[in-house]
Amino acid sequence: NDMTEKKVSFTKLGEGLYAYTAEGDPNTGVIIGDDGVMIVDAQATPTMAQDVIAKVRSVTDKPIRYVLLSHYHAVRVLGASAYPNAQGAIIASDETRKLIVERGEQDMASEIGRFPRLFRGKESIPGLTWPTLTFTGEMSVWLGKREVRISQPGRGHTAGDTIAYVPDANVMFSGDLVEYKSACYCGDAHYQDWPETIRKLMAYDPVALVPGRGNALVGKPNVAAAFAGTRNFLTALYSTVRASVERGESLLEAYLNVRKVMDGPFGNYAIYEHCLPFNVSRAYDEARGIDHPVIWTAERD
Repeated sequence: NDMTEKKVSFTKLGEGLYAYTAEGDPNTGVIIGDDGVMIVDAQATPTMAQDVIAKVRSVTDKPIRYVLLSHYHAVRVLGASAYPNAQGAIIASDETRKLIVERGEQDMASEIGRFPRLFRGKESIPGLTWPTLTFTGEMSVWLGKREVRISQPGRGHTAGDTIAYVPDANVMFSGDLVEYKSACYCGDAHYQDWPETIRKLMAYDPVALVPGRGNALVGKPNVAAAFAGTRNFLTALYSTVRASVERGESLLEAYLNVRKVMDGPFGNYAIYEHCLPFNVSRAYDEARGIDHPVIWTAERD
């Protein structure tokens, strides 16, 4: 099923705020201010980013000045060169830049190998995407009078996860810290920190949210369902693997236990099957005390 093209939606979440979503493929957020536009997550290739740009051009002719990377994964960042006006302001957390230095090359090879459909036009990728502006904690970017508050709320999907929040509209762009009816990819995750990081996002009480994958969520009940669904997925997975490790069971036994617990409630989520081996493997490592996720190489896949 990984070869089927997904239907793209371009959803309005508020004044000048849009979500580019594709049925469980990676999402892109669009924030339009007085004098320019910020893109949240750049898509996997410059070719694919052109489709985002066409949608942006259908609603504004303001220049795209900023690209925010929610984290370092290839499928999110390698399209950044499609935004020439933003080359001076490709924003990421300091931690995300460190991960690109440490494992960007391996991640790019591993992801392109695993997910060819998601890298349409991969020959258009000039190489790794390097942030030009990094921060620790929190910073604000002003698009004229419109503030975009960018912060690193804690570890979760990766050690460097970054969100964008637009206070005037109470709208959040969460990257892969939150998913909707899509499996969390946890190959680089910090399971024990992730639910607490989600609690921090819940405290904003946003009226709309763009998750990393899945439909844009408008209205507090829909946002709450995404927060709860993500937390339930993570806690079911990690608690099952941790119990296996405590019983001295093998990685395969842990995997089979996870299937028993999760296939029923989560088996129909986007990319569920694809993520399982990575998710169980990382959970097994973390439950045995390996804090820093082991790098995924094409060979290890």
